[in-house]
Amino acid sequence: MGIVNIEDALHEQLRRAAKTSYRSINAQAAFWIRIGMLGEMNPGLTFQDLVARELKAAGVDAPTPTDAAA
Repeated sequence: MGIVNIEDALHEQLRRAAKTSYRSINAQAAFWIRIGMLGEMNPGLTFQDLVARELKAAGVDAPTPTDAAA
């Protein structure tokens, strides 16, 4: 564990995003860091692709878009 120094404006955006997403500020920062890292490692995937892949890896049985339309 460590401390990350970020600009005040970014911290404010982080705080607002955390509130909207029902996450702690630390959980929101970890989410953004993880998605950013995954995005850099997988430039051909969209944000939605990355999230779907992470949900599947966690064992979440999320419906596919074709399931939702049915």
